[in-house]
Amino acid sequence: MAFYGHVIKALIRTKHTLLPHEPADPAAAQEEQLRHLLETAKNTAFGKYYNFSRILEADDIRAAYRKEVPIHDYDTINEEWWKKQRHDPDITWPGRPRFFALSSGTTGKKSKRIPVTDEMLECTQRVGRAQAECLANFDFDADLFEKDILMLTSSADLRERDGYKEGEISGINVSNMPEFMEGVYKPGLEIAQIEDWDERVQRIAEEAPKWDVGALAGIPSWMVMMLRRVIEHNKLKNIHEIWPNLSIYTTGGVAFEPYRQTFEKLLDHSITIMDTYLASEGFFAFNARPDTMAMELALDHGMYFEFVPHDSRGFDEAGTMLKKPQVFDYRQVEEGVDYALIVSTPAGAWRYMIGDTIKFTDLSRMEMVISGRTKYFLNVVGSQLSEEKLNKAIADLNEKTGAAIKEFTVGALKREEDGEYIHQWVLGLESGELDPQRAEQILDDHLQDANKNYKVARQKALKGLRVRVEPADRLYAYLEQTKKKGGQIKFPKVMPEEKLRELLAFLGGSSGN
Repeated sequence: MAFYGHVIKALIRTKHTLLPHEPADPAAAQEEQLRHLLETAKNTAFGKYYNFSRILEADDIRAAYRKEVPIHDYDTINEEWWKKQRHDPDITWPGRPRFFALSSGTTGKKSKRIPVTDEMLECTQRVGRAQAECLANFDFDADLFEKDILMLTSSADLRERDGYKEGEISGINVSNMPEFMEGVYKPGLEIAQIEDWDERVQRIAEEAPKWDVGALAGIPSWMVMMLRRVIEHNKLKNIHEIWPNLSIYTTGGVAFEPYRQTFEKLLDHSITIMDTYLASEGFFAFNARPDTMAMELALDHGMYFEFVPHDSRGFDEAGTMLKKPQVFDYRQVEEGVDYALIVSTPAGAWRYMIGDTIKFTDLSRMEMVISGRTKYFLNVVGSQLSEEKLNKAIADLNEKTGAAIKEFTVGALKREEDGEYIHQWVLGLESGELDPQRAEQILDDHLQDANKNYKVARQKALKGLRVRVEPADRLYAYLEQTKKKGGQIKFPKVMPEEKLRELLAFLGGSSGN
């Protein structure tokens, strides 16, 4: 009998019932988060420069904050403030960060260095505890609460540099794991600190029979690769043969739906899939209840959120934020509208544009989904294709052809013969075959039906599509040659022309069918 499992389950259910994690008044909770952030940082260089003390005295501190402090992207805040924070204390947050997170970025871009303070680590752990408490909403057996949790992260072997340590955020979080997790966390720090991705996954495959894994966590593309290695190394039919109690997979980083078919083929039976919004800058949202992949925004955990409409109110036709965009707080957002997320956090990020777009699906529950990236927005000739629309087109293609497209990217290229624009797609298959010409037709038909701007573009400046089909491993090989393989690395859904031509040159041969 799972005695401790029953105890843990009872404690989670009791705390969830008596002390609900969601605030009774979300708007008031958000104002309190902002007030605490400003009060804590008012004597930093940033706080003095933007007069946090005066903002705190305003009748409406949210409006005053919005007026006094500009929106920052990474390049701006890093150049003006965070570079100093690496060497000097009290720049954007009291003290000096012990860690800097190297963001995974996208192909061809240098890693960003995001400060990770002790207060930010505590904030992330608070959100993690809130998600754990929400397991009370799911009907899991008590046994599950005694099983191992396998987290597939980037290397936890952090590098010493100028008095701080740096690495990807998942590696930093694992290195600062709460003590109560140490007994159940797999693969353990020894394996997690292996720098080489392939070597790390091979060790996981070798050690897998010793573990009783009940839950998985990690980015889906790399999780699939790891599970396949475990299955192949141990000569299994599916992953449940070695981990029969596997019941939960916590995904994140990218949309899960394009990977669902491939992932489920590795299982003997269905399991609970839970989404999370964990970025280098913070843990922003989590799946709190069954029967949905929407996530509850963490409004009462130490962070303040603002939202810029990802349309003509906030961005120009090229997808660049306007100099004076409309900005909303939580009280003013609407369901079904794409917003660029702006965050202020105890890492010393102030009105920082993450680069993601989100969409609220249920304001009464504070639930949202990640709809794409502000820069994963294909609009070179007015097609206005968001990442969400691209993902839906791929899902339709998979359904109509039975293909298993694991990765894809698309961009606008000028045809060499006439200088006219076309959309070049590169599709990475998990297995099987796919006729490029049929894929072209299905993608084109779907996008014209789903997006009037794309349909207009196809009648004018967008002269056609080309599709190139490759094994998904070839796309990962491209990431590997750019030294961006494994862990939290994500394949970009949209590429600029230069990078797309670089990818095509790596793959060799013609660009399309």
